[in-house]
Amino acid sequence: AVPSIAMVETYVRLLLITPHSLFRPHFTTLTQRSPSILSKSGVSLLLLEILNYRLLPLYRYHGKSKALMYDVTKIISMIKGKRGEHRLFRLAENLCMNLILSLRDFFLVKKELKGPTEFTETLNRITIISLAITIKTRGIAEVEHMVYLQPLLEQIMATSQHTWSEKTLRYFPPLIRDFLTVRADKRGQAIQAWQQAETTVINQCNQLLSPSAEPNYVMTYLSHSFPQHRRYLCAGAWMLMNGHPEINSANLARVLREFSPEEVTANIYTMVDVLLHHIQLELQRGHLVQDLLSKAITNLAFFVWTHELVPLDIVLLALIDRDDDPYALRLVISLLERPELQHRIKAFCSSRSPEHWLKNQPPKRAELQKALGNHLSWKDRYPPFFDDIAARLLPVIPLIIYRLIENDATDIADRVLAFYSTFLAFHPLRFTFVRDILAYFYGHLPSKLIVRILNVLGVSTKTPFSESFAQYLGSSNSSICPPPEYFANLLLGLVNNVIPPLSSKSKSNPADASGRRTNFSKPHASTQAGGNSNADAQRAFYQNQDPGSYTQLVLETAAIEILSLSVPASQIVSSLVQLIAHVQAMLIQSNTGQGMSGGLGQNSGLPTSPSGAGAESAGASRGNTSASGISANFVSRSGYSCQQLSVLMIQACGFLLAQLPPEFHMQLYSEAARIIKDCRWLSDSSRPVKELNSAVGYALLDPTWASQDSTSTAIGNIVALLHSFFSNLPQEWLESSHTVIKHLRPVTSVAMLRIAFRILGPLLPRLAFARPLFMKTLALLFNVLGDVFGKNSQASPHVPASEIGDIIDFVHHAVMYEGQGGPVQSTSKPKVEILTLCGKLLDLLRPDVQHLLSHLKTDPTSSIYAATHPKLAQQHPS
Repeated sequence: AVPSIAMVETYVRLLLITPHSLFRPHFTTLTQRSPSILSKSGVSLLLLEILNYRLLPLYRYHGKSKALMYDVTKIISMIKGKRGEHRLFRLAENLCMNLILSLRDFFLVKKELKGPTEFTETLNRITIISLAITIKTRGIAEVEHMVYLQPLLEQIMATSQHTWSEKTLRYFPPLIRDFLTVRADKRGQAIQAWQQAETTVINQCNQLLSPSAEPNYVMTYLSHSFPQHRRYLCAGAWMLMNGHPEINSANLARVLREFSPEEVTANIYTMVDVLLHHIQLELQRGHLVQDLLSKAITNLAFFVWTHELVPLDIVLLALIDRDDDPYALRLVISLLERPELQHRIKAFCSSRSPEHWLKNQPPKRAELQKALGNHLSWKDRYPPFFDDIAARLLPVIPLIIYRLIENDATDIADRVLAFYSTFLAFHPLRFTFVRDILAYFYGHLPSKLIVRILNVLGVSTKTPFSESFAQYLGSSNSSICPPPEYFANLLLGLVNNVIPPLSSKSKSNPADASGRRTNFSKPHASTQAGGNSNADAQRAFYQNQDPGSYTQLVLETAAIEILSLSVPASQIVSSLVQLIAHVQAMLIQSNTGQGMSGGLGQNSGLPTSPSGAGAESAGASRGNTSASGISANFVSRSGYSCQQLSVLMIQACGFLLAQLPPEFHMQLYSEAARIIKDCRWLSDSSRPVKELNSAVGYALLDPTWASQDSTSTAIGNIVALLHSFFSNLPQEWLESSHTVIKHLRPVTSVAMLRIAFRILGPLLPRLAFARPLFMKTLALLFNVLGDVFGKNSQASPHVPASEIGDIIDFVHHAVMYEGQGGPVQSTSKPKVEILTLCGKLLDLLRPDVQHLLSHLKTDPTSSIYAATHPKLAQQHPS
């Protein structure tokens, strides 16, 4: 019995509301309870349709996409070689495409990195694209993922001969590009193989596809043809169509249906290579390119629309993967603009709603043949519920847009988006598509195309853009950097909706006579504020299907806004960093009469502390400009005090910058170093050394306390910003964290030395699990130490080694932490490789400093670490 579509829609809506019994029981529990249930074609089709067209965002929201992908892969691997299983296979493959493209963190194509992937050729190619987008736009999050990447790429490409064009590879992240560029392009060999088989294939096609061919010859062909010839069937039919006005489409359709799904895929990829090669040959013979392209489109329409012999989505994917051929993308655009497809797209959009759970009209089922065409429907009689040829294109259109941009065809990409924007509203992950394409091509997109990409989100979108965002897009103002107020409001949105609300009390001293330290609990937090708020936790997922929660939506929207601005990253980062450097002064000025009872700067009772609220702001080159234009009710809109809000805005800014591509990171390091070096307290050589060390020590002690005291400093705020930024970066992007220290060198004072160590110190727990990066960081810190305490140091005046006892202790602790792989224990031992490195680096330092670090050597006679280390003790027996 076939369930009614109304019953299926009701079941789907129940799952959207209470998905607690949903995940994976669809496959594992079903097969346990009834081992034969998935062998029934109708059950598998219904289940895959529900997953692909209704529940995909729900799986992603709950982090279950990988588990589902592994289950669907098993189905694909079982049926990809079975004859005639085209409908079930193509549906499962399309679902797997969507799942792969929805994963925005590192994933293994198999749970074990053993043997070739079970993916199809199409899925292998899409997996590479998905990994490239993920790594370039989000980085590699974990150390082990970086280790797995090389064997993963080898596993994916083990059964594939495909190579990507230079234009595609130039946008790939270096880790993937370096792996793929060494692969040989075997297309020439493939064409030679075709030419060797061409005579045999054409003879077979003449017998099979002539208008007078016997229908019985179909079975003869299937029984007696060789696999190496069958893969050229579509290519042979193509060549035959160039000399014959008509071929026997009925016989061709029967044969293709009797093929296995992977044989059809191989036929399509081979046909595309042959037809593109044929166009080049015909051009050399003097034929006009327009005539050749017109004939090619007519023939493709014969295959796709007239007789519905092959699936359109695979044809389009095969063509865009040959984008280094000058005519491949022109054929793609011609296919997209065919009236047959545009009619289907319009019919699909008019009969459905992107927010299907809100549609009140009784659902209607489409006819099988109209929805899926001859090739997929064939002898099947099980009616579709949500499946449609048009819906199969949802993961394909974004990939076409990527390929057009890679080939500098931005005007054509704009035209395609203009027509398909309504259709892309049905894309389950359209928000992610917009965010990722802006990040992937950052700096390479014209303003017009950026606006068109943003329009994919729709005019009635729930996307919480800033009120003033629209005025900086696609207008005469688009080249002007927005004012500080714009960035301040952007950060305020993150404070109210992303950063967890302050609910615990501060470490204030109740006996403090000044009364300046405030309670760090939010007095009247708004209901929607905070990433962990009850309101957000109780939201039904479908209110924000993509990216999945209101908290994530606000954060990703802020990233989209930044990525959409036409001004260079350097101006954006400079505005944000300037805002943070003087954030407390800005907030106090916008909130005059609130938040401070003890005055500013010089009146703080701490003459050696360079107050960012007063004296330092006035002395900085761009000081008070950051406070201009901030609305008077800015602080009150947060529900926090000035002191609280300044700390949270620092956190929000670091969080936001960590979501952006590496271009922004380089600018952050440069601007942060500039502000630190320009601080008048560090550049004023007339200041006594002790006063300078005291001031910097106070600035770096605890930015939260400084905020409560209203003595925030630009240096303290910038260091806190870097810490917030580092704590949210993926592991891969930490590789560039040393850049900020390199900008600070040469270090000429103990004060600057402490700043350098303070910047990198909180990275220790993360670096301890990535030895190459830890060793690189340790070497850098030793070199910075050598700038001030080196044998040939130019720093003056001479500072005794006893002044940096805390830094010496930190270096010892860092080495032991890495050796333990976590918090130091009484039994912790340093790694031999680290002691070897330290022993070499110690030669940079003065003898008195070397003495304090003498245990960081591999010599058991001078190092207690070496003397008690099992490996070193065996090498140097007493």
